[in-house]
Amino acid sequence: MVFSVAYHFLHDRAVAEEVAQEVFLSLHRHLGDLQSPAHAVFWLRKVAVQRSLDEARRRKRRPQVPLESVPEPAAGPAGSPGGASGGARDPLLGATLRRLIASLPEAPRMVMILRYQEDLDPTEIAATLQMPVGTVKSHLQRSLALLREKIQRRGAGEFGWTG
Repeated sequence: MVFSVAYHFLHDRAVAEEVAQEVFLSLHRHLGDLQSPAHAVFWLRKVAVQRSLDEARRRKRRPQVPLESVPEPAAGPAGSPGGASGGARDPLLGATLRRLIASLPEAPRMVMILRYQEDLDPTEIAATLQMPVGTVKSHLQRSLALLREKIQRRGAGEFGWTG
């Protein structure tokens, strides 16, 4: 989960590994502060998000690695969470969606990653990002509308994803 958040936000495997390593070193230092396994998961997710945002700001640039060159994650069973199009995976649509999501500003991009990659509900996202649930829902609605519009402009009606 820690690596997944960092990797999907930063789109750079080496940097995501460094961020994950920093998060786990921090976990080791704060192990005594954690009250339960559920608290540890929440803490890990929150720190992974914060460190990913920090790294993106430190670099002050958009991902430079073309998404076409990033290897596709290992496919799980059909219909597993994180699939680009639900049951049947469409690699072209998945690549298009990854490019479009990567073009979103930081906060909406992280909200989309936590919602659709990490499968968190808006309340969990709000707690992780320390923002109101309404703001999370607003980011989700605006981002989805923007993605639909951009896909339709690109003539993606043939993907069957018209919203």
